[in-house]
This record gives sequence, structure tokens and C-alpha cells, in this order.
Amino acid sequence: MTHFLAKASLAALLAICTVPATVTTAAAAGPQTNFVVEAQYHRPIRGCSPMHAVRKARDFGLRRAQITRMSPRVVVVSGRDHRGWDRMVFANVRGCPLIRR
Repeated sequence: MTHFLAKASLAALLAICTVPATVTTAAAAGPQTNFVVEAQYHRPIRGCSPMHAVRKARDFGLRRAQITRMSPRVVVVSGRDHRGWDRMVFANVRGCPLIRR
């Protein structure tokens, strides 16, 4: 009988001690989880944005730069340089690397 009482009291003590620990952990995780979810929606991972491609083309010396064509793989920007009409082709990935001019 004493073994039964000892085991029952130990089980009751463990059950009482774990209830406050789970409540504080769940309450502490709530705001952090919401912040992470909001940050993911505000900063989507995208490829080369048209404004970034035009800005890079202007940095390379293209005047009156504008988007001519945009596909899932490339962004084509055309404009004028000191020789006449020219176009630049950027990859549609993060950072807009120049493919050809």
C-alpha cells in the first residue's frame, strides 16, 4: 500500500509541476511566432525587380532605360548610350546579374 501511495503522490506532484511550465512556455511563444509570420509576409523572396534592373542599367551608362521584356528567366532593359540604342539582359534572380549587353 505504501508503494501505491508513494507512486500516486509522485505522479500527482509531477502533474502539478508540469502545468505551470507548459502555460508559461505557450504564452512566451505566442508573440514571437506572430512576429516571424508577419516578417515573412512583408519580405517575400523575389527575383530581379524591374526597378533594380533599370537602376543597374543606368549605373552601367544606359540613358532613358526602360523595361523592354520580362520573363521568368530574364529581364531586358533597353535605352541609349553614347553609341546609340543598346539593350542589356539581366538574369531574373536575386541581385540581377548581367548576362549580356
